[in-house]
Amino acid sequence: MAYALGLLVLVVGLLVSIGLHELGHMIPAKRFGVRVPRYMIGFGPTLYSVTRGETEYGLKAIPLGGYVKMVGMLPPAHEVGAEGVEPKGAIGQMVAEARNASAEEIPPGEEARAFYRLSTPKKILVMAGGTLTNLVVGALLLGGVYVFHGVPDDTVVGMVGQCILPADAEGQRECTPSDPASPADVAGLQVGDTLVSFDGRPIDAWADFSAAVRASEGADVPLVVERDGELVTLTVDPVEVERPVWNDDGTAREENGELVTETVRYVGVSPSNEPRPLSVAEAAPAVAEGVWLNIQEIAKLPWTVVEIGQAIGGDGEREPGVVGLVGVAQIAGESASASQASIGDRVASMVALLGSLNIALFVFNLIPLLPLDGGHVAGALWEGVKRQWARARGLPRPRPADMARMMPVAYGVFVVLVALGLFLVVADVVVPVI
Repeated sequence: MAYALGLLVLVVGLLVSIGLHELGHMIPAKRFGVRVPRYMIGFGPTLYSVTRGETEYGLKAIPLGGYVKMVGMLPPAHEVGAEGVEPKGAIGQMVAEARNASAEEIPPGEEARAFYRLSTPKKILVMAGGTLTNLVVGALLLGGVYVFHGVPDDTVVGMVGQCILPADAEGQRECTPSDPASPADVAGLQVGDTLVSFDGRPIDAWADFSAAVRASEGADVPLVVERDGELVTLTVDPVEVERPVWNDDGTAREENGELVTETVRYVGVSPSNEPRPLSVAEAAPAVAEGVWLNIQEIAKLPWTVVEIGQAIGGDGEREPGVVGLVGVAQIAGESASASQASIGDRVASMVALLGSLNIALFVFNLIPLLPLDGGHVAGALWEGVKRQWARARGLPRPRPADMARMMPVAYGVFVVLVALGLFLVVADVVVPVI
């Protein structure tokens, strides 16, 4: 039930995000006088629609996107000097048909309300409005989780062991007077202490602490912690003990039942992992880091696709990162049904997932290729550069950018995006990330 509820929340959240994205296009377009005959959430057959003024608002059956119909997206042939020119080849025919279809959308007497007549700044604002809305929504959702719920902080001490138990008894029994005291207890570590450095090595995550302990030598190792707002320096004597070697499946025993161990330096302390709320000043760079990580993922997408393909073929493992619709649904379902997590943790996880998806939509839509928003922004920028160059040289105002010439590219990109979506669905089924 919880899994299904998670999927429902995801679908509703995505629909709201799509709706807000399209509003980011529609509101400035209407403000600048562009005729907007249609605002739709989803694709395929229309489930419901209502007309208000000159715009039809509706919900379609396939909730995988949405669109705002603005008249005159492409300048007609006479505006770009192509009137009377016979189109050559299939591509030329495609370009001509796109121009004609766009021109036919403009009602007689409303030529001034065509999108292509907008100034460069207004075009950019209209076409970037949707993806910028996703950025704002994503930042508010993620920032809200960081500020009001917090992020797991594994540098906070959650447990201080009282003794050193044998490897096969750890977690199985309580300490006895014959068991040696743990180095953490002897050093005076307390639950709630925040680890700052160990043996001079800064601690930003529990993995840093574990690595520092294992790499340390000798006794009297300095450990700096933050306690009640003050830095406290303790002295720790790590000991060498046998500890289980855990496999990916959560076991530490061979098929014959023998426990697999290794000798490691040991202190006897565990992290809290309790969420720590961030201040607004801390949350802002955390959100910015999320945007930067998405940019990096998009930049290396071709290599990621190759690696995922190898994982599907059994050559290597799939790394966490890019997922498809099925993968997102899996993450949402697992987040909502995690029995070990509190209600607050589950809600925060779902909100953070929706925030991350909005950030991903923002970054992906900025790719400067049609039919993505970034392609339209790039076209408007090119038109603006030409106009400013002509103005600076005292030349006549140039014609509008002939975006119809980019339609073959738009169709090609669309095919690639569909193929990528199907590929990721297969990957999510064959080699899921969770």
